[in-house]
This record gives sequence, C-alpha cells and structure tokens, in this order.
Amino acid sequence: MPPTDSGLSSSSDDTLDLQLPPEWDALLAAGARPPAPPGAPAAGALLDHLAGWGPADTPAGLFALLPVQPDRDLGRIAAWMNDPAVAAFWELAGPAETTAAHLLTQLRGDGRSVPCLGVLDGVPMSYWEIYRADLDPVARYYPARPQDTGIHLLIGGGADRGHGLGTTLLRATADLVLDHRPHCGRVIAEPDLRNVPSVAAFLGAGFRYADEIELPDKRAALMIRDRAHRHQL
Repeated sequence: MPPTDSGLSSSSDDTLDLQLPPEWDALLAAGARPPAPPGAPAAGALLDHLAGWGPADTPAGLFALLPVQPDRDLGRIAAWMNDPAVAAFWELAGPAETTAAHLLTQLRGDGRSVPCLGVLDGVPMSYWEIYRADLDPVARYYPARPQDTGIHLLIGGGADRGHGLGTTLLRATADLVLDHRPHCGRVIAEPDLRNVPSVAAFLGAGFRYADEIELPDKRAALMIRDRAHRHQL
C-alpha cells in the first residue's frame, strides 16, 4: 500500500478525459467481458465465482469486492493510478488508456485474475486484484502450490491510509478467499520490499514473511497466509 497522502478523496467522482482504444470501446458497448476463448474455463470458475462471494463484516464497516465494470470504474481507477504515491509502485500513471490496457488484459483473459473495486460501507475506496498465483508468472519465482491465491491492492484516498485500515481489509479479504475457495490452502502476496507500510500491513493481517524473491520488475517480499494458521495470527 502506498506510504504517503495522495490528496485524492476515495469518495470523489474522479474522471479523466478518456480517449479509449477501439477494443475497449467494444468492451464497453458490450456491457460485459467479451466471450472467453474456446476451451477456457466457465466464467469465474478459476476463482470460485468471486462475484458471488458477498460482503465481509469488518471493524471498519461492511466491505465487499465488486468486479470492475469498465464504464463505471475506469475513471476512478485511472485517477488513483496517477497519485504519485500509487504510481511509485504500480507504474500505471499516465492517460486513462494506460489503466484501460492493464484492466483489459485481465478482463479479456480466462478469469485467473479478477480486478475489483473495494467498497467500504457503500463507498468505493480501493482497487484489488485477486489472482490465481499458481497460474501466474509469479509461480516461477517461489515454490507455488496448486490453488495458491494472490492479492494485489491499493488504497485510493490518502485519508484512508496510515490508520490501520489496509491491515483490516487485507485480513477480511484473505478470509473471504479462504472461506469461498475451499481448495485454496494459502493466500500469497508479493509487495515491493521498498514499500514498508505495505509489508507491515500484510504482517498485521496474519501473513508471514516467507522469503525475498527477485521478480522481473521488483525485489519483493513473499507474504503468505496459511489456512492452517488463519485463526492463530
């Protein structure tokens, strides 16, 4: 999670002047993800139908992961990506097309990574990616196990950072994964080692620091939350 105040409000209707590529316009016009490639798993199967998981009751309020809808969410997410504190680690600053291309890669895939808005008491305030780590390139860099599930996140507004909220929501999200993915034994994350507040938030949420791993774009802390120990940490 980004370490500094961005000045963005998580409840604002941040928008950008969007000049979208033709394939994104087609996606918006369709109102949904395009059809999966032939032979791909049924929609949502790889992550046990995340869209139907429902909310979690947390000390901060009712929290839900809502799969991204481009026509509703792109402007907000692109604005968050242009916060310097976020851009330092996500590297998606720039025109909305940059964020659109990042989202499109997931939305046109087979469902192994699902981009989501994090909504707290009805207010969109964070961006999440829930992904099958065992099917992701990251599996080449650590001893992956079948059904490992990964988490990426950013907290959108500076006012929501630095108060332990990230820790609360990470714990809730890891619990959602373990509750709704019965064959998943571990939730993993690979935050940049330089992002000390993010690593600390994962530790506070019951993840353990397992290793340092060298990824193509960063040196990362491998954080793991084990199903077997979920109620002990």
